[in-house]
Amino acid sequence: MNDERKAKVGRRDFLRKVGIGTVGAGAALAIPLMAPAHADSENYEEKRKARYKETDHVKKYYRVNRYPA
Repeated sequence: MNDERKAKVGRRDFLRKVGIGTVGAGAALAIPLMAPAHADSENYEEKRKARYKETDHVKKYYRVNRYPA
């Protein structure tokens, strides 16, 4: 009878082990996310340059969706 009881894993033991595993996995995932942030590499002129280009595709989109000219 003692052999049967030792072979079974109790509910509390199981939940304790799952909880410890969850905490360990969460800590392992959080470490790479804590990397320092890097500043922008663009200078002032690059930030101020025009990026939007009104191509034929964009003009067609405006025309089809009846945007005012």
